Amino acid sequence: MSDCQHQLKLFALNSNMKLAKEIAEVLGIELGKCSVSRFSDGEIQINIEESIRGDDVFVIQSTSVPVNEHLMELLIMIDALKRASARTINIVMPYYGYARQDRKARSREPITAKLVANLLETAGASRVITLDLHAPQIQGFFDIPIDHLMGVPILADYFKSKQLEDIVVVSPDHGGVTRARKLADRLKAPIAIIDKRRPKPNVAEVMNIVGQVAGKTAILIDDIIDTAGTITLAANALAENGAKEVYACCTHPVLSGPAIERIQNSRIKELVVTNSIALPEEKKIDKIVELSVAPLIAEAITRVYEMKSVSVLFD
Repeated sequence: MSDCQHQLKLFALNSNMKLAKEIAEVLGIELGKCSVSRFSDGEIQINIEESIRGDDVFVIQSTSVPVNEHLMELLIMIDALKRASARTINIVMPYYGYARQDRKARSREPITAKLVANLLETAGASRVITLDLHAPQIQGFFDIPIDHLMGVPILADYFKSKQLEDIVVVSPDHGGVTRARKLADRLKAPIAIIDKRRPKPNVAEVMNIVGQVAGKTAILIDDIIDTAGTITLAANALAENGAKEVYACCTHPVLSGPAIERIQNSRIKELVVTNSIALPEEKKIDKIVELSVAPLIAEAITRVYEMKSVSVLFD
């Protein structure tokens, strides 16, 4: 890879082995040998099966479902690497679990996104590479370097290749306007915003659409799609307001509970996602298009390892 005297070692845990193999392929290296097993009571045991003394180690692990299992695997792996004298321990977290608990919305609530940052640092991580944090300020929860990669360029390239006409990029709520604007700038399209409100408790949401959508191809964008309630309601509202076609996209397809059924029955023509979270076969319906973040992450790993600027990847 380069003349660096410290070797690059890439390890993968259980959350997204397919993505890890793709990243290793792009980098042109083998995945490091380690085993993750369980004791009969469910405790996790990790064994690193090769020397990593003095090496720059990168560990790929999304903290997706089952979140606590994957987080614990990661913490134990960091401890194992630290005790085996790795030079640096770089955590590659395509999806950062607990990111939605980033502030106190009510009294006596935890800020779990900060707790996770503390746990990673205390375990011994020296750097984190992540993708589309739910709230960018989570970067400030860490006292170690964090590289925050963006999924929007990958999504934008896909939509450009489709050569859609009369596009409007739509944010499903006020919080996602910055993200929508980034995609709109790349597609040279206007934006619209869906303004949701509940007139009173247990009364259905009233949706007002700010911006022109009639006769246009609408592209909804979010960072995470979980139960798909917001995105499918938004898609149906756009169709009812005269949108010609409705596409949706997100970086992290959490897709829990009724999500797949909702997407299947919605007015969404295509849901474009990345492989930051491994999709099980039963969730791979025809409407879902999966794009790979492997080239982006591999480039970030190379740049960190070779001590080059990572900021060029944010453009």
